Amino acid sequence: MDFTLSEEQLMIQEAARDFAQNELLPGIIERDDAQEFPAEQVKKMAELGFLGMMVDSKYGGSGLDTLSYVLVMEELSKVDASSSVIVSVNNSLVCWGLETFGTEEQKQKYLTKLATGEIIGAFCLSEPEAGSDATSQKTTAIDKGDHYILNGTKNWITNGNSAEVYLVIAQTNVEKRHKGINALIVEKGMKGFEIGPKENKLGIRGSDTHSLLFNDVKVPKENRIAEDGFGFKFAMKTLAGGRIGIAAQALGIAAGAYELALKYSKERKAFGTEISNHQAIAFKLADMHTKIQAARHLVYKAAWDKDNGNNYDISGAMAKLYAAETAMEVAVEAVQIHGGNGFVKDYHVERLMRDAKITQIYEGTSEIQKIVISRGILKV
Repeated sequence: MDFTLSEEQLMIQEAARDFAQNELLPGIIERDDAQEFPAEQVKKMAELGFLGMMVDSKYGGSGLDTLSYVLVMEELSKVDASSSVIVSVNNSLVCWGLETFGTEEQKQKYLTKLATGEIIGAFCLSEPEAGSDATSQKTTAIDKGDHYILNGTKNWITNGNSAEVYLVIAQTNVEKRHKGINALIVEKGMKGFEIGPKENKLGIRGSDTHSLLFNDVKVPKENRIAEDGFGFKFAMKTLAGGRIGIAAQALGIAAGAYELALKYSKERKAFGTEISNHQAIAFKLADMHTKIQAARHLVYKAAWDKDNGNNYDISGAMAKLYAAETAMEVAVEAVQIHGGNGFVKDYHVERLMRDAKITQIYEGTSEIQKIVISRGILKV
């Protein structure tokens, strides 16, 4: 298995790195403070093809592999995890789900606009009483013949207010439990669909996270994704790929924090020399670098599995688990290396530390990843 990047992949990586430094970094502290959605930056990412990276070109996508997507996610996340999570949701959860399981009519109507970034999408699974437990959906979609009547509440929805298309997981037949769940395409503006309050978050404050309320929303039957009862499988298969994107985000946060700490350690002096010359700091940097390299190989392996048609349930979960833990550990150490300056926003590492925490929570907590991994290795 050779992870040497191709010339095209290196160009994509460089383009993402340049965009992050020139377009995302300016104003990042102010956007974080104000919880400002990066609307202009999202438009520019769409122009670069970052919002439909893995979508076939016939639907307006870039037609690239998963590894290229991972490279972009890492570079964006080094600077602005709020922007990268927008890219992640639109690519991994919305576009991939529609392209893989949607009808041709659904792809022409929705995917073509999502892949080009004309609009962005949201994936709606979590509920007040059903976060990681996707089988316990309280949102209902009652079959009325040619349409469903949708009622319920979704929360923690990334792109909650900025999206135009929402993939909503809902229970149609309670007696069938997870086999009675469906996935529906809901459009902003449908009667009875309301956007709830914006969450005031610890990290990724630039992404708009909202609750969504559905009150007798009429959803046409043609907006159901795949056959009746496929919703739970749709959610699980989509989340499996989503973990790779979030693992890449965590990797990027860790790498960004490390790069800042390394640079600072070569500039800051204490006891007559740069602090990088002190063994206590040098050892921290060695540990950080080693963990990042290990995380990177896990993320690349998961992307390689997906690109080569292998099962990536375990490799994706391992990548997400380890990269998220690495992001948190490295970001904390980066703050420590910066000392008092690490507590100051101007040095950026405190924001990366706040952003790192969410990677241990969304797309399933670290404990959920361990369940996926353990079931896979134990063949449960």
